[in-house]
Amino acid sequence: MSKIILVTGGTGLVGQAIQHVLNDPNGDNTFRKKSDEVWHFIGSKEADLRVKSDAEKLFDKYKPTHVLHLAAVVGGLFKNMAHNLTMLRDNVLINDNVLHVAHERNISKVVSCLSTCVFADEKDVPNIYPLTEEKVHLGPSHPSNFGYAAAKRLVDVQNHAYKQEFGHNFTSAIPTNIFGPHDNFDLEDSHVIPGLIHKCYLAEKNRTVFRPSGSGKPLRQFIYSRDLAKLFIWMIREYNDVEPLILSVPEKEEVSIQYVVEGVVEALQQQRAAAGGPPAAADGQYRKPASNLKLAKLLKESGIAFEFEPFKKALQETVNWFVENYEKGARVGKTAA
Repeated sequence: MSKIILVTGGTGLVGQAIQHVLNDPNGDNTFRKKSDEVWHFIGSKEADLRVKSDAEKLFDKYKPTHVLHLAAVVGGLFKNMAHNLTMLRDNVLINDNVLHVAHERNISKVVSCLSTCVFADEKDVPNIYPLTEEKVHLGPSHPSNFGYAAAKRLVDVQNHAYKQEFGHNFTSAIPTNIFGPHDNFDLEDSHVIPGLIHKCYLAEKNRTVFRPSGSGKPLRQFIYSRDLAKLFIWMIREYNDVEPLILSVPEKEEVSIQYVVEGVVEALQQQRAAAGGPPAAADGQYRKPASNLKLAKLLKESGIAFEFEPFKKALQETVNWFVENYEKGARVGKTAA
């Protein structure tokens, strides 16, 4: 019997990466599309998942057996800080509708996408680092994005409740900071890497000084969207535990924002040095290191020798994609979700 896999948020950063991995003729056969799989990638133009009737129509149209739930209302640091209520309400509605319609249609498996923003900061929960799956609900989330974080934490609560009451195979993944082709490069509403790429490109194009915001000191673990795509494909096929799973590069690969800035300048071959921006006002959390030991163990048990793309290589591929599409006149600001 064929698996019919519905990917919500399927036209955005991660959805596009999954499509690339599934159909890449030169890719690893482990993650290529299988003959018994039918994949449907759905964006917000087809259904407003905040509205339950839209979710019902979507499920009835495609009749999925599995759902990879990536759809969310997302934004960068400043959007989260300014719109915590909107981020909370919109994402609670989306997640509740997807999970409950999946319950009503007796879907075999749902894998939802959370975020490391669900975790507390070390100043509120001493010794919480490194972050691990059992620490999702410890302490308050960071005040900069408490609305979005609460909505994502609630997905884990719902997964456990659906498992307890109905026996459903609903689970979730917790990726660290994602970047790659098809990202949202909008200058006012993007995450750190796409925002830096766009700002640096314009500085070079206009022969002005590249001024990144913040101090450059915060540390992050970045995961390339195409690596994450492979892990989501593996999860939808193989992972059947209700407990969430952190999807991340190893903790030792944590890098500073300043290192990212230097990498972006190098990838764009910009000759002028970057100038400092305003101090720590735009920094957010200083660090939030996550452990990928559980993931590494499960992949090894599955017989998968998984290797993450080196950061600088992945960054160069992302920059190349942005420059090519920008110079073609493509819309490289907000992408569909």
